[in-house]
Amino acid sequence: MDRLDHPNAARCIKSGGVVAYPTEGVWGLGCDPRNEAAVMHVLSIKQREVSRGMILIAADETQLAPFVDMSALSEVARARVRESWPGPNTWIVPASLWAPKWITGKHTGIAVRVTAHPAVIALCNAFGGALVSTSANLSGLPAVTSAADLDPRVLALIEGVVEGETGGLSAPTPIRDAATGDTLRA
Repeated sequence: MDRLDHPNAARCIKSGGVVAYPTEGVWGLGCDPRNEAAVMHVLSIKQREVSRGMILIAADETQLAPFVDMSALSEVARARVRESWPGPNTWIVPASLWAPKWITGKHTGIAVRVTAHPAVIALCNAFGGALVSTSANLSGLPAVTSAADLDPRVLALIEGVVEGETGGLSAPTPIRDAATGDTLRA
């Protein structure tokens, strides 16, 4: 399996590839959220239904702008989200009219995060935008916290592994509803 630095991983993603990369707490699978075939490949690897939707991760909020409609949130809700970023906080925010259905699934919102993880920031910036971020495990199996524990079945279906370590969280990031503040995943 190829070990990729950020520029090579970004080139791979731009060409429709899927990579594994470290996030705040677990290893993720990433691809270009605008590339339907790449997203469908991620879903196939994970054995996950498209209806569930995908998480997007970004280096800054501007990278999420094509996918979300922050103006649909109240000022209080926008402030709550923005005060938590950058950081390990994933929020469900209203999807923009241009958000692809293979990202939103059956939902009207999208789970998004502006990360503080240096490796993910570098990867998003090298790619030039937000990335799909879903745990690098088969659905139903535990999330992976080290590159050494990546499932060989997953590794056989991706283009490479980005160098780096997770940010030290012991679990995936919490997911909260931006409009209400309710926790959907602790």
